[in-house]
Amino acid sequence: MSDQGKNNINVEKQDQVLFIMLIQQHQKIAMMGLGEQENPATGRKEKDLKAVKYAIDTLTMLNKFMAGNLTPEMNNYLATTLKELRDKYADTGRDGNGNPPDSLQFPGN
Repeated sequence: MSDQGKNNINVEKQDQVLFIMLIQQHQKIAMMGLGEQENPATGRKEKDLKAVKYAIDTLTMLNKFMAGNLTPEMNNYLATTLKELRDKYADTGRDGNGNPPDSLQFPGN
C-alpha cells in the first residue's frame, strides 16, 4: 500500500476515534446532569436536567446530520447512546403513574 493510502486510513481512523470521543463527551455531560457521575468542578453528584437535554439534543442533531455517512458500528454506537440517555432522562421526571412529562418527550422517540 502506498504512503498516501496509509495516510488516508490513518486519517479515517482518527476521524472515527474523534467522533466516538465527541459522543462520549456528551454522554458524560448527560450522566453528570443526571447525577450519576460526579461533577469534576464541584466534586459532587448534582442533577442538571437542562445539561442533560442539551447533550441529548446535540447528539440528536449530530445523528440527523450524519445520517447515511456513518459506518454501521458508529451509527449503532450513536443510536444506542441516544436511546440510553433518553430513557434515563425520561425516568428522572416520571410521575406516580410512570409517565414522563411532556417536556421530556423527544422527536422520533
